[in-house]
Amino acid sequence: MEGNKINHEVVNEEELLSLGYRKYTGEKMDIYYNKDICAHIGNCVRGKKEVFEVGRRPWIIPDNGDNETNARVINTCPTGALKFIYKEGI
Repeated sequence: MEGNKINHEVVNEEELLSLGYRKYTGEKMDIYYNKDICAHIGNCVRGKKEVFEVGRRPWIIPDNGDNETNARVINTCPTGALKFIYKEGI
C-alpha cells in the first residue's frame, strides 16, 4: 500500500476525514488511522513501537519517529488503515 495515496491518487485531509480516518498531528507529518478497515496485523506496532503503541493515549505519536521511517512503516499496512500527509514545506 502507498500510505499517502488512495487508488493511486495523493490523498488530502478532507478526503481522509470524510472516509472515517482519525488524525494524529505531528510537527512534520500527520498520520491518519481508520479503525473500521484495520485488520490488526500489527506491522505498525512491530515497525516503530515509539510511534505506534496500543494502549497509550494517543496511540499514534508521529513526532516519535522521522518522516522516512514513519512512511516506510505505514506503507506496510496491508489494508490501508494508515495514511500520512507531509506538512507543507517539509
